[in-house]
Amino acid sequence: MDDLRIAWLFPSLQGASYWHPVLSEFTKTFNQTIVYTGQWPGFASGFEKSFQVEVVGKVKFIEVADSTSYVPNFTYASPKIVSYLLQFKPDVIFTSSFSIWTLLALLLKFLGRWKVVITYDGCSPTYDYRNSRFRLFFRRLMTRWADAFITNSKAGKAYLTEVLRADERKVFAQPYEVPDPEAMKVSSEIDQNILKYQKPIFLFVGQLIYRKGLQYLIEACASLKAQGVSDYTVLILGTGPQQQEFQSLSQSYGLEACVQWIGQISYEQLSTYFINADVFVLPTLEDTWGMVILEAMGFGKPVLCSKWAGAAEMVVEDVNGYIFDPYQPEVLSNLMKKFVKDIGLSRQMGEKSRQIIAPHTPNAVTDFLTKVIRSVSLYKEVIS
Repeated sequence: MDDLRIAWLFPSLQGASYWHPVLSEFTKTFNQTIVYTGQWPGFASGFEKSFQVEVVGKVKFIEVADSTSYVPNFTYASPKIVSYLLQFKPDVIFTSSFSIWTLLALLLKFLGRWKVVITYDGCSPTYDYRNSRFRLFFRRLMTRWADAFITNSKAGKAYLTEVLRADERKVFAQPYEVPDPEAMKVSSEIDQNILKYQKPIFLFVGQLIYRKGLQYLIEACASLKAQGVSDYTVLILGTGPQQQEFQSLSQSYGLEACVQWIGQISYEQLSTYFINADVFVLPTLEDTWGMVILEAMGFGKPVLCSKWAGAAEMVVEDVNGYIFDPYQPEVLSNLMKKFVKDIGLSRQMGEKSRQIIAPHTPNAVTDFLTKVIRSVSLYKEVIS
């Protein structure tokens, strides 16, 4: 395996610290690995220089419109990636979705004599561009040229095989964006602050944008108030363009005592909130995966998960949490009330979450990716 040269192409790694444990573990097996990106925020704490990163040009995101779903956009990544790849001469390229870098890697695969594996996090109505003939045409074309695909979810596999018409034998579905709770440090100072909040604590972590469905979580809290239920706390971690609007909505319902706005915190500080929370809630209106769900499960937390999150596949109904429709906030309020009224429920379901997520580790992902590499027939060629 020392002879294999592997390239990872990420137009952006901004806000993707969860990749660092996986890339670090992967590099231990495939030590000739280089990660190329156009946006690099630096290593997560504990993973400094654990894998090689090269920044290529700059990436630009051109958004078309605001939306409650994924915003239609065009991502510009530097064509300089071509010279980097031709110089490195990778045997296998793992490339992010159907980006410009993916197209370039595919166009040059015969010249570079490399294999191309497309990583597709998961599917969602907007992200899949099912209604765009132009996008679908080029995605299907790239699908024919690719050597293999990996996706986190069964829904992602269905999209690749049924919509893009990928050969099912080339599509590998297994969670590869997985958590490593040990990678997140605990801050005792923040821990002391959390202790003042009314239990149970429902935790939300994410951007404060329409797509995350926070407005419906607030309406669910308003429904609880109307029922006379107020002995709980919702902690909201994150920032975003709709923050003021959401805070005003919360205030209009008189939820100041129950809904607390924490703001932006570092990745390393997240563990304190996960450890002290009782239930994790994700009311998203659209998410291809939802890594934060797996992180919460890794900390032994039950999950209230929107049915529009790809990671809803990790939730076993009435075992480690519940799946709900965010457009029906009264349903979410009833689920929240279960945990308010039954103190032991969160511990019981949280232990199930821990058991379900236990097999999904960075080491297991490396084994999975090794299988994918072997499938493109290059592994045998190199060691023969």
